[in-house]
Amino acid sequence: MTPGSGLQAGLKNRHLSMIAIGGVIGAGLFVGSSTGIATTGPGILLSYALVGTLVVLVMRMLGEMSAANPTSGSFSAHADRALGRWAGFSIGWLYWFFWVVVLAVEATAGAKILEGWIPAVPQWGWALIVMTVLTATNLVSVGSYGEFEFWFAGIKVVAIGAFIVVGLLAVFGVLPGVHSDKAGFSNLTAHGGFLPHGPGAILTGVLLVVFSFMGSEIATLAAGESEDPQRAVTKSTNSIIWRIGVFYLGSILVVIALLPWNDPSIKEKGSYVAALDSLGIAHAGQIMNFIVLTSVLSCLNSGLYTASRMAFSLGRRGDAPRAFARTTSRGVPRAAILVSVLFGFLAVFFNYKFPDSVFLFLVNSSGAVALFVWLVICFSQLRMRRIIQREAPEKLVVKMWLYPYLTWATAALIVFVLGYMLTDTEHDGRETVLLSLMVAAIVLVIAAVKEKFAGGRTAEGVDAAAPAADKVSVG
Repeated sequence: MTPGSGLQAGLKNRHLSMIAIGGVIGAGLFVGSSTGIATTGPGILLSYALVGTLVVLVMRMLGEMSAANPTSGSFSAHADRALGRWAGFSIGWLYWFFWVVVLAVEATAGAKILEGWIPAVPQWGWALIVMTVLTATNLVSVGSYGEFEFWFAGIKVVAIGAFIVVGLLAVFGVLPGVHSDKAGFSNLTAHGGFLPHGPGAILTGVLLVVFSFMGSEIATLAAGESEDPQRAVTKSTNSIIWRIGVFYLGSILVVIALLPWNDPSIKEKGSYVAALDSLGIAHAGQIMNFIVLTSVLSCLNSGLYTASRMAFSLGRRGDAPRAFARTTSRGVPRAAILVSVLFGFLAVFFNYKFPDSVFLFLVNSSGAVALFVWLVICFSQLRMRRIIQREAPEKLVVKMWLYPYLTWATAALIVFVLGYMLTDTEHDGRETVLLSLMVAAIVLVIAAVKEKFAGGRTAEGVDAAAPAADKVSVG
């Protein structure tokens, strides 16, 4: 295949399956759950269930559009077709911005763990090493990204599975050699009740856990480079309910059953480490550090892949420099990867040089992008369903339930969560939404100006310019 001829189908079905499973399990589950438990109590299970339901519904909508039309631009390409170029441009660039900031956050988190193990190398040095290795992986081929992600995600899945099994055995009192006087399902109600801080704490919990679900949409972006895109999207969409049920609700239930929610060790050590420590498992902290490091590397690997493929898709549609759309003979969008990494390195620099000003602004201003993306997916699906039914009804192999009522209900719930965040001053919710809205407004203005000066490209022109694997057309 000649350079510049587009992406290649280098991801195997086993890669896609593990990317779909691993994409749901972010480092935020291990690191961020302790704050949610301490703030909400056992009711955090309802917060996770509420956000999990939201993600299932949004992924169902995205699955419907992506199964009919797999593309590396995923929801950005669908928004381009359904809502207009301004929507595809805006949400594509906001999503890219989100992931390059995530690169810096995860690189720093990984560097802290590695520096603890080998202090001879400074933290910034580890961040540089980690970013460089994963950049090289992504530059080789999409298959090497898939292989790395297969093993990273595999370790996460096995670790959480083992944690749930061991935890449940301890709760039922049948774990050999372990006697935990704190374990039991009575922990769900024994310490101030199931909702010790009242029902309102459920919504506060939602704000604290919603961002740990970002990444579940990666499988739909990767499907465009798989052997059987439609099958891959359908499978990942249909399996998301049990994935969220087992890995999120299951593991958090085990944590709360092993320890009272108000046990000081949950905040001091982190929820999973505290739970393992309560069972007297040796080196629990180091075991969990290894699993968190794996999650961080997985998130970095996927973040770099996701940002570069979104940049590639934007380049294909003329919404980014054309160089982003050029690929090597192995089907790798080299320029898109290198530019994404460059901004990731820049964000890492800001994290070490200006952590409380520039970097804090970057993190907060990208924080609500997940909710913006989900909202755009809702509105895109409302329009795309009619387009698909009109042009290619046989491609509706995945259907959103109770269309259009459940789609509207999901959009309303997302708007409600954004509105509730504006009332949250304790956990930076208001600042996150306002700064994210400001960045979104800037991108929208750029989109409007660009469209006006470009003279408006026709939908036919877009379809003609895109390669078969990356077309937005469903016809």
